[in-house]
Amino acid sequence: MDKMKEKREASSKTEALNMESFSKVEYKRPNMGALKKKMKSYLRALKKAKTYEEARAAYLASLTETGHIETSYVVASIRNTLDTTDQYYDGEMQFFNRAVAQLMPVSKAFTETLLRSPFRAQFEQEYGKQLFTLAEIDQKMQSNKIIPDLIRQGKLENVYRKTTAGCKTTFRGEEVNFYGLLKHMESPDREERKEAYLAWAKLYEDISEKLDKQYDKLIRVRVRMAKKLDLPNYTALGYLGMHRADYGPEEVARFREQVRTVIVPAVAKLREKQAARLGVEKLKYYDETCVFPDGNADPIGGESVLVPIARRMYREISPETGEFFDFLSERGLFDLETRPGKHIGGYCTYLPDYKAPFIFSNFNGTAADVNVLTHEAGHAFAGYTAMRSQPLPAYLSSTSEVNEIHSMTMEHFAYPYLKDFFGEEHVQKAKYAHLSGSLTTIPYLVSVDEFQHRVYEKPAMGAKERRAVWHEIEQKYLPWRDYDGVPFLEEGGFWMQKQHIFLYPFYYVDYALAQVCAFQFYGRMKQDHNAAWESYLALCRAGGSKGYFDLLRLAGLEIPFEEGSVERSVRHVIDELNA
Repeated sequence: MDKMKEKREASSKTEALNMESFSKVEYKRPNMGALKKKMKSYLRALKKAKTYEEARAAYLASLTETGHIETSYVVASIRNTLDTTDQYYDGEMQFFNRAVAQLMPVSKAFTETLLRSPFRAQFEQEYGKQLFTLAEIDQKMQSNKIIPDLIRQGKLENVYRKTTAGCKTTFRGEEVNFYGLLKHMESPDREERKEAYLAWAKLYEDISEKLDKQYDKLIRVRVRMAKKLDLPNYTALGYLGMHRADYGPEEVARFREQVRTVIVPAVAKLREKQAARLGVEKLKYYDETCVFPDGNADPIGGESVLVPIARRMYREISPETGEFFDFLSERGLFDLETRPGKHIGGYCTYLPDYKAPFIFSNFNGTAADVNVLTHEAGHAFAGYTAMRSQPLPAYLSSTSEVNEIHSMTMEHFAYPYLKDFFGEEHVQKAKYAHLSGSLTTIPYLVSVDEFQHRVYEKPAMGAKERRAVWHEIEQKYLPWRDYDGVPFLEEGGFWMQKQHIFLYPFYYVDYALAQVCAFQFYGRMKQDHNAAWESYLALCRAGGSKGYFDLLRLAGLEIPFEEGSVERSVRHVIDELNA
């Protein structure tokens, strides 16, 4: 590397702000007027640049500024999800929903100026071609015409979050939300499982009319944006939004077909074995989450017990993971316990100014708690690593089908430590449940994907037709599913429980694409653990600096769309589960 390039790289990797703890991070609403003024000045500088150094300086200055705004947004967003009843941060999310959309004109101008830059070759030489691949995708999505629609979409998504976060019921004398029911849904007592699932289904049925209307509105606003952008349908816009440059719906359909022919029959046999193991004549929907007749393996404790175990694990896996988890622990960069008013689900996000990830979850006393400390921590580790390896914010994270490889593979790297999380006597149960769950989930993942494709192919379909479509898809990918005569579920109401359908269109299949690749990594771990780790670390360090296919090649992974790739990726898993 020449000295000039070394100097450039050093200057482009800005130092992180110090953080004592996340709880003490000061939030201040950004001055959007001042921001617009600054961004316009950087835009003028980029346009007028006479040398690459001048163009580069203007571009990097704009990235630093938008990083500040993104950090403010993430702080507000985290605190909003920690307590959805907090009116202040609810108001701040409404502010950002309007403000970020209104920044589109200057963002669009930046993108267009960068794409036309006479210094494009120098930018590509220093940062790679992926910078312009992403810019070209962004250009197709940026238009002043859709600003009102983006604001509307954000409002509707927030309404959905509040609708689901506010759901609660009384179960056996205890007030619980969706996550509070999960432990009961895995109980070895079949009647308790059934009762919990019925309570869970009733929660969704009670809000189903609201959710149908909210989804109708989301579909309409998304379709309207696609039309304004002169795209053939919302599916095209959804794929752009996911930054999919290497493949389209046809490739994804071929992947789903591989799942149907290879994985669905294998899962059907595993479900038969599960029914026999549980001693039931016919597996019902409320039996699927109970893997063993004496109950699933539960972790040995809650947050205060599991987090120190995770810390020891990450210190042993590698120096890099040890440093990472110490960073998170010392700065309170996770919130794991469930409580009333807290948003459902789990996620990992990033605070650019602090080069810090944040993990959000809802612990419920099941194996899912351990998965948080591996799955979401896998995301967090990849982000933490890329933040210290990559020079551009655009490269700190990849597309989600790569990001989920980071998280799912970390779950497999944690296998030697399951004895610590679950106890020596439950380690085999925990591993089998995780490995089988990773495989058996894939048909559901592609079901959600096909459902979304069908919905946006025919956006005018009503609530009743949507349920019928879901029911049809279930029969295709989940032929063993038996809802035991519950009308709401029999008619196709199960689709409503997946927040990704409402909030993150076309995301969900990425879990399936990633899991197939994670299985490849797991196969390598069994052959050469150290080599598998080095490939994984290289993938994390690469961040989003390359396209999907190139990142897979960098890590030595097969592309899941290739004929026979699914069979080759999962066969060793199927054999291990049937051993």
